[in-house]
Amino acid sequence: MTAMTPGSNIPLTAARVAVDVAAPVRLDVSGLLLTADGKVRSDDDFIFYNQPQGPGVSYRSGGGTAPDAIVVDTAAVPPGIEKIVVTASPDAAGQTFQGVEPTATIRNADDGSALATFTPPQLGAETALVVVEIYLRGGVWKARAVGQGYANGLAGIATDFGVSVDEEPAAAPAAPQVTAPPVTAAPPADPRVAATPPPPAAPPAAPAAPSGKINLDKGRVSLQKNQTVSLVKGGRPLLSQVKMGLGWEPAFRGKDIDLDASVIAYGPNRNHLDSCYFGKLSILSGSIKHSGDNLTGEGAGDDEVIVVDLGRLPADATGLVFTVNSFSGQKFTEVAKAYCRLMDATTGEELVRFDLTTAEPQTGVMMAKLIKQFSGEWEMTAMGDFVKSRTVRGMVKPAAQAL
Repeated sequence: MTAMTPGSNIPLTAARVAVDVAAPVRLDVSGLLLTADGKVRSDDDFIFYNQPQGPGVSYRSGGGTAPDAIVVDTAAVPPGIEKIVVTASPDAAGQTFQGVEPTATIRNADDGSALATFTPPQLGAETALVVVEIYLRGGVWKARAVGQGYANGLAGIATDFGVSVDEEPAAAPAAPQVTAPPVTAAPPADPRVAATPPPPAAPPAAPAAPSGKINLDKGRVSLQKNQTVSLVKGGRPLLSQVKMGLGWEPAFRGKDIDLDASVIAYGPNRNHLDSCYFGKLSILSGSIKHSGDNLTGEGAGDDEVIVVDLGRLPADATGLVFTVNSFSGQKFTEVAKAYCRLMDATTGEELVRFDLTTAEPQTGVMMAKLIKQFSGEWEMTAMGDFVKSRTVRGMVKPAAQAL
């Protein structure tokens, strides 16, 4: 059985799989059938307790004693459906995932054997969660760990994926709610439907990545926060050396900015393997090397560069988090144009770029992460998450939680 981390994927070894989501509190588990554009075809593609059957996808109640589940029969999924996302939200009105640690288990639906588990990290004010997705790629069905939270409940997820959200009149006591198709829709008085938190005008706390798989076939990719790109070109993984360049400029003219770029390596269970930084320029038998410290941030181009030989990394190195810290205590509100970019170390070609467009008065930031997939390919995700830490040592725990 595989313990998955956010962004990782596995090929499915069973045609029929069940995804159950367990937690210390009662959860509502739902499934949405999505086309290539990341949307449902109609409300019929929203599968939940009040509409338990759909084409190739069904909802299975745990009866209050076992976790609810979404069952996917990949052989019966209709043409044009490329992804089924499995979501969860606390059943109690207004409850968040703060202090609630849900775990999804992907099982063979015929014999109940567990294929993989996934526990999303860093949950707080979210009231709904895209937990995992079952998706079709290259004629093969796979499962991917997601863990994307929404602060506006199931209605936020529904709106993102094209399910209609019905607004009640302003004077009505019932809150706006996600509706099922008319034939099976629950009446407004149904307490389970009424428990769905209303969708505020603000967007979800964690924006959804663009639909479809981003790779390098079309050349250089510019990422936004939380977006992911697969380091694949022409259908083949990039197993040569890559460079992660990190750069910054002072926000105020004439002021030096002394920041330190580092990379933290983790094993498959988020166990810390080693950290590469200005005080330790080579780790993991030389497969990761640091260019050395830049004390001012002055000058064009990358301020510090970390070279990673993906092909030489130990087999147990499955996650890399790239961080920047201010050892002298300067805050990132004093920094302008902070960015990271991934380059082909052989040709110097820039492959991926992430520009940090916002800043917080903190002394550390997690810029990006590289995660090795079950297939052997690597994926890069833009992060831009700030942490109160002046050294890489203080980044080890929050970076592990972010994997």
